[in-house]
Amino acid sequence: MQETERLTVGQAVVRFLQHQYVERDGVTEQFFGGAFGIFGHGNVAGVGQALRQYEKDFRFLQGRNEQGMVHMAIGYAKAKNRLGAMAVTTSIGPGATNMVTGAATATVNRLPVLLLPSDIFATRRTGSVLQQIENYGSQDVSANDAFKPVSKYWDRINRPEQLTEALLQAMRVLTSPADTGAVTLALPQDVQAEAYDYPSVLFRDRVWHVARPRADRSAIARAAQLLRSAARPVIIAGGGVVYSDATDELRRFVDATGIPVGLTQAGKGALHHTHELNAGAIGASGTQFANQLAARADVVIGIGTRYTDFTSASNTLFENPDVRFVNINVAEFDAHKESAIPLVGDAKETVAELGQALHGWSAPAAYRAEATRVAQGWREERASLIATDPAAGTMAQAEAIGIVNDFAGEKSLAVNAAGSMPGDFHRLWNPSDPRGYDIEYGNSCMGYEIPGAIGAKLADPDREVFCFIGDGSYLLFSQEILTAVQENLDMTILIVDNQGYGSIYALSETVGSEGFGCRFNERGQDGLLDGDRLAVDFAANARSYGAQVFTAETADELRETLARAKAHRGTAVIYVKVDEQGRFGGSGAWWEVPVAQVAELEATNEVRDEYDAHKATQRLYL
Repeated sequence: MQETERLTVGQAVVRFLQHQYVERDGVTEQFFGGAFGIFGHGNVAGVGQALRQYEKDFRFLQGRNEQGMVHMAIGYAKAKNRLGAMAVTTSIGPGATNMVTGAATATVNRLPVLLLPSDIFATRRTGSVLQQIENYGSQDVSANDAFKPVSKYWDRINRPEQLTEALLQAMRVLTSPADTGAVTLALPQDVQAEAYDYPSVLFRDRVWHVARPRADRSAIARAAQLLRSAARPVIIAGGGVVYSDATDELRRFVDATGIPVGLTQAGKGALHHTHELNAGAIGASGTQFANQLAARADVVIGIGTRYTDFTSASNTLFENPDVRFVNINVAEFDAHKESAIPLVGDAKETVAELGQALHGWSAPAAYRAEATRVAQGWREERASLIATDPAAGTMAQAEAIGIVNDFAGEKSLAVNAAGSMPGDFHRLWNPSDPRGYDIEYGNSCMGYEIPGAIGAKLADPDREVFCFIGDGSYLLFSQEILTAVQENLDMTILIVDNQGYGSIYALSETVGSEGFGCRFNERGQDGLLDGDRLAVDFAANARSYGAQVFTAETADELRETLARAKAHRGTAVIYVKVDEQGRFGGSGAWWEVPVAQVAELEATNEVRDEYDAHKATQRLYL
């Protein structure tokens, strides 16, 4: 007979997670780093009891907000290059639904997290459960169904014997390079505490092998044939290059072929910033330099990119009427975008094999020289943008970013998410290495910054972590500073104050909405939000969580406080006020945000014609 162990569902979940390992390229490591949790009546006696029972063998970390816990798990998974994950447990109702935004962020960014929201009683023998939203049309629907559209895999465990298959399916998705994202296992609170005789083999060490699938040989041959006819090819390097550990292969491919590279947000670090053919950030948040190469490209090679609207400038970036695409992507869905020749396979393997198919060929020498000049032009402009101006009263945001980048060590990480900073970071920040950059711009989720940085520090304690958060995001999500202090994490958080929602203020002006509702002003006597600026003591707030807090108003003070923050062993916060109007030249690319077709505001009418003109340049690549 098969040997069994009698465990509750909660205990079986935790025991199973302890024994999961992942292997790629001969390196094996434990997959789960532990679990984040906030307990309520839905999970305290189930998964909560199990985490207490196995506390010495499976790490538990407290969170302050359920969304924040998921974001910490995302930061952890990204720092682990998707070869590690965290579980997140919550109670039912609001505790569960608070995680939905985090689930979306994980799935959009293709990062593995395991979500364990509690659910209503499977037996249905109680009355309406506290925090239950009753569905009049079905007894089989709960708030946890909201996770379905934002999860890569979703299941509800209504009976203990269902758990075994669900756990194996969850691991299949979590360790998949193509289909990973949020995995949600909804756990009814009574089922969590119910016992069952599980096969002991379920709790033995299990190694999940992460494959490197090869692209179709005939597709590689077609792609090579197309490239051999190209006069102005361009590479778009996305996050898939980093996740596949394909940076060396990309560099060798670029050296051999002379094809310049533009980097997406997720692809920053895919090619070192000093490489002569690194033209910098590409797309709507990119540089004019990389974008001018893309605009005239006759062949675009997308490697590990999903062509978001920012990357493609809302399908206006590639202006050559005869442009063709070759896409290397482990996900078939993304490989087929832009009607490309799809090379469905692992980036590390496929870039190398495409390079072999192109052996002896390189882009025209004159084009390589042009691309080298373009890339150098960007480096020179970057240097001027981050240069400090002693005569200026307040630092520009670009100056502050440049100062921190110069201060950061050889193994450092910059973390940011939403607002005006992602665009500045995309252009200006030079990562120390391929994993030295985490700007969450897939979901552009305000509030990711501090939790994401915590997750990264937990995953890689030796890395120097700099978290940048704007004042708008900080007011939305600051409480996880307490988690950083609780775990005694040695990291630096920079609160960058530009007096409100600076990014959307600028966008609002661009689309004719006059910056409405984007600054933090008192309500004036006229009943409108045009009174005095609201005064917020961000330093005092951060200090109340137990962090060591510094302030900096000038470039010299920022340099000094960075050194003091580094000397402090623990969580340090630096408050920096920057010029709210301090912006620099754009990308030369467009991003579509619709403008009202009819309006009483003259500002709106003035920009509608410009919007229509850009719309006319959009195209589908067929």
